[in-house]
Amino acid sequence: QVHLVESGGGLVQAGGSLRLSCAASGSPFVITAMGWYRQAPGKQREFVAHITSGGTIDYTDSVKGRFTISRDNAKNTVYLQMNSLKPEDTAVYYCNILFGVGTPPKWGQGTQVTVSS
Repeated sequence: QVHLVESGGGLVQAGGSLRLSCAASGSPFVITAMGWYRQAPGKQREFVAHITSGGTIDYTDSVKGRFTISRDNAKNTVYLQMNSLKPEDTAVYYCNILFGVGTPPKWGQGTQVTVSS
């Protein structure tokens, strides 16, 4: 069983910064990609960013230039540095880990990010 522990959420004012972390631990595993999604009240969960095991990175347009995804392979941890936060970034943020073929993806428990105006 692989466990994901998210941290780093909180309450900040517009223009502030937060760094989210998601660490995977447990049984031996191989990670194909790590990503971040978010879900605001009354809205569908949406893609934010992801990084593959080879280092390929993608972002949704609304966060480009403000958010940076990175990972520490030795620690099996993915980070999301969020700068210039806006109220519309308010959501529960979930990390998502993709494993090798035949293994279902794993979701983190979610961490609340609230940006006040």
